[in-house]
Amino acid sequence: MNESLDKTFSRELERLERRIDELVIVCGQLKEENRSLRQRQDALIAERANLLQKNEQVRARVEAMVGRLKSMEHSS
Repeated sequence: MNESLDKTFSRELERLERRIDELVIVCGQLKEENRSLRQRQDALIAERANLLQKNEQVRARVEAMVGRLKSMEHSS
């Protein structure tokens, strides 16, 4: 009876060890994916800031052109 209990305990322990090994692998994969996603997020945030700056520059140029056109209209 004791030997049967030892075998059952041993099998259960092996099963738990395999599961822990699987979880360690998944944890490593998730850490790598998280790192990659954070890098991508940082790149997108920088790209967005750059696009917002360019948009503001274009807006200012268009407003300046409109102002010049209006002043040309009034001077004619």
